[in-house]
Amino acid sequence: MLAKRVDDLPSGEGWIFEPKWDGFRALVFRDQDEIEIQSRDEKPLNRYFPELLEALRAQLPARAVLDGEIVISRNGALDFEALQLRLHPAASRVKLLSKQTPASVVFFDLLAEGGRDLCGEPFDARRRRLEEILQLAAPPVHLTPATRERSVAADWFRRFEGAGLDGVVAKPVAGTYQPNKRVMLKVKHERDCDCVVAGFRWYKDSQRSAVGSLLLGLFDEQAALQHVGVCASFTEDTRRELVEFLAPYQTGALANHPWKHWADVPGESGSTGRVPGGQSRWSQGKDLSWEPLRPELVAEVAYEHMQGPRFRHMAHFRRWRTDKRPADCTYAQLEVVPPEELAAIFSGGR
Repeated sequence: MLAKRVDDLPSGEGWIFEPKWDGFRALVFRDQDEIEIQSRDEKPLNRYFPELLEALRAQLPARAVLDGEIVISRNGALDFEALQLRLHPAASRVKLLSKQTPASVVFFDLLAEGGRDLCGEPFDARRRRLEEILQLAAPPVHLTPATRERSVAADWFRRFEGAGLDGVVAKPVAGTYQPNKRVMLKVKHERDCDCVVAGFRWYKDSQRSAVGSLLLGLFDEQAALQHVGVCASFTEDTRRELVEFLAPYQTGALANHPWKHWADVPGESGSTGRVPGGQSRWSQGKDLSWEPLRPELVAEVAYEHMQGPRFRHMAHFRRWRTDKRPADCTYAQLEVVPPEELAAIFSGGR
């Protein structure tokens, strides 16, 4: 079941609010000794999180299906980068990381127990039974906090962003579990940032007739332009218009481009940051080649939060800033949210 994004928490009665965890969404199936952890796109995850299996056997009902989020908490905050590192083909590497940065699972829904399908039950009934099942839960198994008080949810939204939580989810008290439908609501953090547009990628299968995404950069304290992410989600008309708009900035772009060495050797760099053409564990097999632009354009984008030196999620284009110099697009403009100790809502350690 999915969530639809809204600008504010819903008011009135009839809602249960939960923190929105930033991890890997997962369904967990238990049938006696058999445990199956499944990703949202139905891929098996057992081999990547071996440290969870024994705890799930020990703490879940003999037959059950639960919905939750796999997370890694380090230094009082969620660490999504550490989570991504777990998707490694080498079992030895996964085993090492499972000891160095052990994962946890936070449950927020119960879909079946015994031989009974609970998806047609109202959420408040599913939640009550989930609380009963997990009342003695111990790390790495956790029950997500929940409240019917909008003021408490608003406080979570404000205080726990620095700990890496994505926002707040609102679920209808009487709502049934509807797979692949956006019947929940989510409120996420969003901020503005002015970025240098230093390149772009072609839209898939467009035969170079449409722009897919813009590559964004910010200057660090050493005045080096760092790749911080991309913005996309353009309409079809805008994608075609961008081809003509960006064309003048392609002329001679690579000659003195700050990312020239990344274009020469795709996917390699002396920088510790992600390069525009570099593969991640989420992008295997995708065409990540890019077209350089002279770094003279500035775009205002909306972003949710930072993960280290990069945008955690794809940014959204708002407007061109012809009134702003590229040199003014620095990390200093970003709002830094101090971490709130995750233990305040993620009790029991890990």
